[in-house]
Amino acid sequence: MVCFSGCPGGCREDRTPNWVTCAWPAEYQSVKKYQWEECLLPYWEDAGKRAQNHGVRVAIEMHPGFSVYNTETMLRLHEVSDAVGANFDPSHLFWQGAEAVRELGSIIYYVHAKDCQINRGNTGRAGVLDTKLLDNVRDRAWVFRTIGYGHDAKTWKDIVSALQEIGYDKTLSIEHEDALMSVDEGVRKAAAFLKDIIIKEEACEAWWLA
Repeated sequence: MVCFSGCPGGCREDRTPNWVTCAWPAEYQSVKKYQWEECLLPYWEDAGKRAQNHGVRVAIEMHPGFSVYNTETMLRLHEVSDAVGANFDPSHLFWQGAEAVRELGSIIYYVHAKDCQINRGNTGRAGVLDTKLLDNVRDRAWVFRTIGYGHDAKTWKDIVSALQEIGYDKTLSIEHEDALMSVDEGVRKAAAFLKDIIIKEEACEAWWLA
């Protein structure tokens, strides 16, 4: 099952998420402590036990705006249960400059095949924490793209190779969120691109439209 970690508010009275992205002011440390120790860890410890009892594995998609958004936070959440692992989606990590495959290793339970194009001209003005709508391709610092339109074949060969190194030999799920292509065009191009670089045919059990 693929889902997100959730992102609690900053205190019990909050009714909206509070995604902490910097260390200062010092109040942010209290927010993170509350979110993790009083909300996230107890919730996922219980959910992990229930998932394990039913033979279910939960793959957390590391996503900006949620408490689990990179390798470090994913590893912390995994400590609550072996049933709670990662959905590896490179598109959410490229713009952060984050690495993930080898460090996450065997806790990668599912993989999304989606790319991210970084507009260096716009990052010079806005940085990478960009809140403009995703369909505003021209002005955003980064946008989701069909694989191959953000990073080259060498990058994706390295990703597929790293997945094989850690023993992942399951589905590569094509997720289409490319504002510049129709769903049909994006999925077909992504499938053709992946088939051309996969080292072993069995590395991809099925193609899914996420």
